[in-house]
Amino acid sequence: MASILLATLNAKYIHASFGLRYLLANLGELQPRADLAEFDLTQRPIDIAEAILQRNPQIVGFGVYIWNVAPTHEVIAILRQLRPDLKIILGGPEVSYETDRQPIAACADYVITGEADLALPQLCRQILAGTPPGTRIIPAPPPDLAQLRLPYDLYTTDDTAHRIVYVEASRGCPFSCEFCLSSLDIPVRQFPLPALLEAFARLLDRGVNQFKFVDRTFNLNPEVSTRLLEFFHRHYRPGLFLHFELIPDRLPEALRDGIARFPPGTLQFEIGIQTFNPVVSELISRRQDVDRLEANLRFLRERTGVHIHADLIAGLPGESLESFAAGFDRLLALGPHEIQVGILKRLRGTPIVRHSQPFQMLYSPDPPYEILQNRHLDFPTLQRIRRFARYWDLVYNSGRFIHTAQLIWCNLSSAFHAFMKWSDWLYQETGQRHGIALNRLAELLFTFLTQRRALEADRVAFALRSDFARSGRSDTPPFLRCPAAAQSPAPTPGIGSRVKDLTPPDLPASPPRHTRRQLRHRPG
Repeated sequence: MASILLATLNAKYIHASFGLRYLLANLGELQPRADLAEFDLTQRPIDIAEAILQRNPQIVGFGVYIWNVAPTHEVIAILRQLRPDLKIILGGPEVSYETDRQPIAACADYVITGEADLALPQLCRQILAGTPPGTRIIPAPPPDLAQLRLPYDLYTTDDTAHRIVYVEASRGCPFSCEFCLSSLDIPVRQFPLPALLEAFARLLDRGVNQFKFVDRTFNLNPEVSTRLLEFFHRHYRPGLFLHFELIPDRLPEALRDGIARFPPGTLQFEIGIQTFNPVVSELISRRQDVDRLEANLRFLRERTGVHIHADLIAGLPGESLESFAAGFDRLLALGPHEIQVGILKRLRGTPIVRHSQPFQMLYSPDPPYEILQNRHLDFPTLQRIRRFARYWDLVYNSGRFIHTAQLIWCNLSSAFHAFMKWSDWLYQETGQRHGIALNRLAELLFTFLTQRRALEADRVAFALRSDFARSGRSDTPPFLRCPAAAQSPAPTPGIGSRVKDLTPPDLPASPPRHTRRQLRHRPG
């Protein structure tokens, strides 16, 4: 039985805990006495507690995040009843700030705030030696990354075959966006590249094809970014997939050249736009060159095979519905494959709280602490935006209705307002945000477009048939199985549409294997 058990509740099984593997890698001489226990949100707290108690540890360290704080608290409460002698240590971003106000922290013996890679081993040594520290809250300063043992060899064969492999080349963020926890992680620190690339080479040798970088600013240091891209280009093979978070207004020529060399579907960039409103950007301390941002997005869309996932945040102080709509339309016109509409969250420790009074910002008291209303957006409007975000993901981001979605806003001045009308109608018809079967959603799209938008039935049917064909679906709904649909013209493009094949001529015509979602966004 392990003396130390490192545990967490992942959002899904496929999300292997990166943080726990770092902690295990850096336990030093205690590592043989430690083990990992990963659970997910589908499991009941009482069953998780049972699994932990079966291992009979002396110490349990929990990784606490915004998505698992409530069920983790339940697990700890059960453990406290059954094993009052068990030493419980908490760590993670959710308990690193406002710690004294959290019920879960009151249940723990110790809470490590900050990056616990080196602080946890020291605390465990003290507890096991019978000389525990006299304080419950233990601040951990940012470690020297050169001193850390990398965790990549701890990914098991099952992890590499069935789960997302997370990696990082840096920690921290140079920006001070007030809604983001990363703005508190200053300065940016780089891992030594030689050891990092050796670790990545070992993962590649073990058959790992998908690497998800968690760096907040992958392209902050173009020299490092370029070397990483060069490494993966040298080791390219069909099926390789790399995910990076990108600063949208920083893309020097050397980095552009490196990006353009990869075949379509290899790179995915998550690009945080958040807002196009300069007044809002200033309020939240976000520095962003919009002209360069737009030029870079056009380059990525028109000259590379990168899959672009762009983010906007609704509910920021000073952002009205019209301002947000204008930003959405502006972003859509740049042609990202996906637009993630997020709702502002009041993450613990972030300075966004300074706007609460002047902008009448009210947040949910429970995770994920989303905004309920503010001076510019009342509660019913934010609820409409929440539904908009969900339906946009179902219809457009999923890639299942690329042609049909454009009919919702074609020949109209605002794609956002057009899609909002569809969103309001869909909710009125179904009362559902989740669980709408694909064929049912197609039929509802057909009804809305032919009755509310008064588009020709054959034209709508052809768009739907095209989308089903792109998705590789063979179960075409009965209402689409009509001869006329096959003879109809293709849908008329509208705002944000991309009707030409944007694949550069020097890239291979056949994309490597990647996610079905991305494949549905490819031209063709």
